[in-house]
Amino acid sequence: MNEIFFAGGCLWGVQEFMRHLPGVLMTEAGRANGQNHDTQGDYDGYAECVRVQFDPNQVSMHQLMDYFFEIIDPYSLNQQGEDIGEKYRTGVYSCDDATLSIVEQYIAQRSDADKIAVEVMPLSNYVKSDDEHQDRLTLHPNDYCHIPFELLHKYRP
Repeated sequence: MNEIFFAGGCLWGVQEFMRHLPGVLMTEAGRANGQNHDTQGDYDGYAECVRVQFDPNQVSMHQLMDYFFEIIDPYSLNQQGEDIGEKYRTGVYSCDDATLSIVEQYIAQRSDADKIAVEVMPLSNYVKSDDEHQDRLTLHPNDYCHIPFELLHKYRP
């Protein structure tokens, strides 16, 4: 099992999309690379993200990046849909240098690489979001999401 952290705007939609992908074993809503170590403080540098555990025998990192790029505007800085602010930036984080290298190569080989605003960084800090944010769109399917409904459920069984 491998692990990667995707930040793609509001975590509700990112988690709902990722949790239905082939080879994804677990998702968890959280915050990456900020200052606090709990959910009581402000977002102080964090990006809303989704922790994704996956089976590399079923889905490759390259395939996961293809899926991720389906749901983000890769050119937008600190904004996805109507969500604006540093916490809504796009990013891919990992504790594994080899995984980050794959992500960097994936972006570099794209014809639009010079326009992409997705940060690729080592995971320095992760905080799991409170329970009310876990699987939010599964439990409350009519809540706001910046990802179009058809795309959000494209891989849902």
